[in-house]
Amino acid sequence: MMAMSCSESDKVIDQITDDVTRGANLRQLDIISNSVAINSATNMLNDGENFSVLLEYQDTENGSLLSNMDVFIGYIDNTDDGVDNSKAEVKAETIEASAFSTGDRDLPQLLYTISAQEMQAVIDLPNEGIGFGGDQFTVRFVINLTDGRSFTDAQNSGTLTGSYFSSPFLNRVNVVCAPSKPTAGTWLFNTTDTWGDGWNGGALDIVLDGAAAGSIVNVDGGVPGENLTVQEYEFTVPEGTQTISIKYSGGSFDEEVLFTITSANGNLVGDYGPNPPVGIELLDYCPDNL
Repeated sequence: MMAMSCSESDKVIDQITDDVTRGANLRQLDIISNSVAINSATNMLNDGENFSVLLEYQDTENGSLLSNMDVFIGYIDNTDDGVDNSKAEVKAETIEASAFSTGDRDLPQLLYTISAQEMQAVIDLPNEGIGFGGDQFTVRFVINLTDGRSFTDAQNSGTLTGSYFSSPFLNRVNVVCAPSKPTAGTWLFNTTDTWGDGWNGGALDIVLDGAAAGSIVNVDGGVPGENLTVQEYEFTVPEGTQTISIKYSGGSFDEEVLFTITSANGNLVGDYGPNPPVGIELLDYCPDNL
């Protein structure tokens, strides 16, 4: 009988764990606001717009290693106009560990919020440098530990950015156009079903000032397979309406669905199909032509 032994340092598992550095992460428990709206007429960010996220700090000592958190702001110009208005990162602020409160899991938590105007000011971005629908502010967090170590997105792996830890450290805040005020009066909807049997459950859902206001549906009115079902509908937008939203809820055969939307001012503001997008805003607010 032979007996074999090895030293602790020869064990593969010890070789692996000896190389592991236990760090820290910053979970994003809830992204409350991740876009900021701009007024396309004035090219100014709207008041009240902000980036806001609920953070939870974790380390191997139940959160006691946190010294502070740095916040960096940058800007990515995605507008294709031949001018690059991107801005390099600038440190916006340092938040001390004392600003974190103890959450329901006995770990440090922080509701972090920064306004659109504050982000713009940090990087000295002029109004004319902000593009419509596509440009992005970046918000990057760096957590600094009491032992001198720091962690940010550069140390991330798929495990940390995944669904549970949700710790990307870096957020991209989209610049979007604020909803345009719709023209009051009669809006026209020209609807088509190419098979001739209606939209089979599909509908255009209209929301005015945040409340459901009606649906437009192309119904069975032809001979299936032989002729188009073309129907025109009118919808009245009352005076004083501040916002309008129109989305398409999918049916069984969306490849047969086409429609156009004409505002009360005569502008063609929507032309979709076949296979119109489902569940997303169909109106483009940026031209401010509703």
